[in-house]
Amino acid sequence: MSDNLPAIPGMNHGVASSTGGTGGGGLGFLALAGRTAKLAASALFLKEGMHLLRSHMQANSKAALRLSEMCGQAEVEPRFTSMIEDVSTALTGVAEASGDMVNAADSVDNDARGFNNAHESEYRPGYEASNGSGVQQAKPGFYRRTGRRS
Repeated sequence: MSDNLPAIPGMNHGVASSTGGTGGGGLGFLALAGRTAKLAASALFLKEGMHLLRSHMQANSKAALRLSEMCGQAEVEPRFTSMIEDVSTALTGVAEASGDMVNAADSVDNDARGFNNAHESEYRPGYEASNGSGVQQAKPGFYRRTGRRS
């Protein structure tokens, strides 16, 4: 599935780089943006797959129900007809569960996009300023405050 995902800046063969090209453990602006974009894209692919699974399972459930009705009319042994009805019920359960997965994937997609938008608005100006300065910047987290100053 990952082969179908779009190319994302800051990602090198599935491994995120710090700022899109330098080392640092993948903590940089572009690396995090790339990871959240990949998460959102993966959630969309999951949603599409679950929609397909749901429609397939619903069709199979209806077919099994029709088969059990035909078996009943043909006076097939009741235990076999009952087994076919159980299969139909199980397939309906799978269809319903895939609907729940669609909802969960939709939530992940929305949350990842929201995070990406918040991250972009908060950190893009600093990222652009540091890249435009022409001076090598400290590793991510270097300027973080660790306590009170005297």
